[in-house]
Amino acid sequence: MEPQGERIRAFVAMRVSEEVEAALAEFIQKLSSPRDGIAWSRPDKLHITLRFLGAAVDPALLAPLKEALARIAGQTPPLLVRTCGVGGFPDLRHPRVLWAGLECDRLGELAAKIEDAAVAAGFEPSRRPWAPHLTIGRVRNPHRIRRAVRLLKEAHDRDFGVSRIAEVALYRSRLAPEGAEYERLAAFGFSSPV
Repeated sequence: MEPQGERIRAFVAMRVSEEVEAALAEFIQKLSSPRDGIAWSRPDKLHITLRFLGAAVDPALLAPLKEALARIAGQTPPLLVRTCGVGGFPDLRHPRVLWAGLECDRLGELAAKIEDAAVAAGFEPSRRPWAPHLTIGRVRNPHRIRRAVRLLKEAHDRDFGVSRIAEVALYRSRLAPEGAEYERLAAFGFSSPV
């Protein structure tokens, strides 16, 4: 449903394949333990964020952005994205975010086009350079994460598989105590390979 007037939390993202989601879910299950100080991502919520738009987005900015996303998607063939490697931001000594890495030659180019489209639609430029990753957990208590960090270091080059991704979507996010809920506002299919 299209938001009318109220400001929303929104982002542009892609989903990985069910097989990669399942591999990541198994990995997260091995890493997690009760009261480990980490809010782990649910497998059905995993996504590749290409552009976080903001926590209080004016819905009027979404119409020109959607037009641009449709144009970009129509010029983009499906992507093969490998999910491999794990780590933390800013690093594993003092992580705030735990991630699985992404490999795809054209992924950075797509993110740059979406960044340009967002700025042209009226959004502020991103403050940080885009980094290809899937967030698998957020550190809530850094004093309880020793076991998870040790296991992440041991699995630093783990391969979770390849996803064939054929669309990009605009999402609304609602924060809740039990975790964020995502609503897909619009999806834009990539062009068929020539």
